[in-house]
Amino acid sequence: MNTSPGRRQFLRQSSAAALGLTLLPGFTRKVAPSDRLRVAHIGVNGMGTNHLKWFAALPEVETVALCDLDETHLAKAKSTLLELKPDAKVDTYGDFRKLLERKDIDAITCATPDHWHAQVAILAFEAGKDVYGEKPLSYSVKEGQQMLKSQRKHDKIFQLGTQIHAGDNYHRVVELIRAGAIGNVHTVRLWKLGTPPILGAPQYREPPDTLNWDYWLGPAPYSPYSPERCHFTYRYFLDYSGGVFQDFWCHIADVVWWALDPQDLTSVSARGQAMTGGGNTPQWIDVDYQFDNLKIHWTTAPPDVPGAAGHSIGAYFEGDKGTLLCDYGNREITINGVVMKDIDSVPITLTRSPGHQQNFVDAVKARTQPESNLEYARKMTLPMHLGLISWRLGRPLRWNARREKFRGDREANHLLSRNYRKEWDWI
Repeated sequence: MNTSPGRRQFLRQSSAAALGLTLLPGFTRKVAPSDRLRVAHIGVNGMGTNHLKWFAALPEVETVALCDLDETHLAKAKSTLLELKPDAKVDTYGDFRKLLERKDIDAITCATPDHWHAQVAILAFEAGKDVYGEKPLSYSVKEGQQMLKSQRKHDKIFQLGTQIHAGDNYHRVVELIRAGAIGNVHTVRLWKLGTPPILGAPQYREPPDTLNWDYWLGPAPYSPYSPERCHFTYRYFLDYSGGVFQDFWCHIADVVWWALDPQDLTSVSARGQAMTGGGNTPQWIDVDYQFDNLKIHWTTAPPDVPGAAGHSIGAYFEGDKGTLLCDYGNREITINGVVMKDIDSVPITLTRSPGHQQNFVDAVKARTQPESNLEYARKMTLPMHLGLISWRLGRPLRWNARREKFRGDREANHLLSRNYRKEWDWI
């Protein structure tokens, strides 16, 4: 990282000062090139394109490098950036390790498939870079543990790409729950309506000349190339992801962990059916979690509770004084049969976000962790991994929260991690 006096002053200034410059919509200011945060994007298709656009819109950020294993995605991303920033000077890479060797890059964003998230982040920490990593945090429980250990060792900043976390609605739900508006919460019901696409049998063939398929697989088990296994639909194969459940868990579980910080998970019990066709992630999955004094139920269909049927995704908090139903942008509080959108007497206690990406930039400058930091994100996503393990084994599992191990179940504990292909094990 460039450590000239002006740059050090920029990176150390308080986050509060930065917020004052970013709250007004459309507000822009000139920032000296030497004082900009230099960012590189790894994985630039799909959500990676959003990363590129979001960070390019921040005056404090300069995009200096792009990386992707598909040359067509890389060319498209560079073209998109130059449309937004005609004067941008950006280098492109097919190997993210080469990008990480650059001393002038301060931070990276990662929007690769799930099975690469941990290695990209850990190698970035080791190279002195801060990380904005797309969800889910990691492919496995062990990877999340390794990520947190590395981040602490190298004292780096991490933000999980749960963009919905920045919205006002989640902030307000957290304030209401923490204030005891519906009393002591004993049960939460989460759901995401939706099933995976019908992929059909994989059509194995030679990979396109523009795609480095062996590198794309990386630490995952080897498979011949098929379009169904690659790019967006990779998430419906357990070698790389966990389907709709893994894709959406953190979007809605986020508000629960933020509001309640569930402690001491003791058991996990999942039911479901594998998808038909070429993939093997859940067609549907229901999971029951028992925490200390709290039950959490995940269902694929909306639960049979008032108001849930109208929401394709949601959280339903049940307290001893009332209930609260919410999705990304809406909430309904019910107390003694009266339905309301808010409770004026509950004060605003949480600082509102300047935007999820701006929150990361501010955190990098202030050297403090952002809202969706790695320690928090790991706690919030760990139960998702455990639910998938219970589903894969077809039986309930008992969990030791202190040791982060299943009780008396070697087969289940084996699924907390996996061996990487030897030549792709870089951590």
